[in-house]
Amino acid sequence: MADENAQPNASGAPQTPKVIWDDSNMRMSYANVVNATSTREEVTLFFGINKTWNASEKEFHVTLTDRIVVNPYAAKRLVMLLSGVLAQYEKRFGPLDLDLRDPSATNP
Repeated sequence: MADENAQPNASGAPQTPKVIWDDSNMRMSYANVVNATSTREEVTLFFGINKTWNASEKEFHVTLTDRIVVNPYAAKRLVMLLSGVLAQYEKRFGPLDLDLRDPSATNP
């Protein structure tokens, strides 16, 4: 993303602004379930915890804990960021196999 207010460096190219991450008000949440919906103006991500421990149950009980709403541009950047992070993860630790056809799969 180019910043129109960025000052050019000695070569004439705009400098990338420094990002300062302020984690003083950060909170942590854990989720093992994620879902998403969208409208034209926003993408909503739902995070929760599956509390059903028996995989043979006919119903799964998920407690939703967080809802994050972003615009479509931020959602696209999130997809690109997560794709990169997962590619690095699989390079270090091996591929993540998600067999969505087998509900009894034991992926964490």
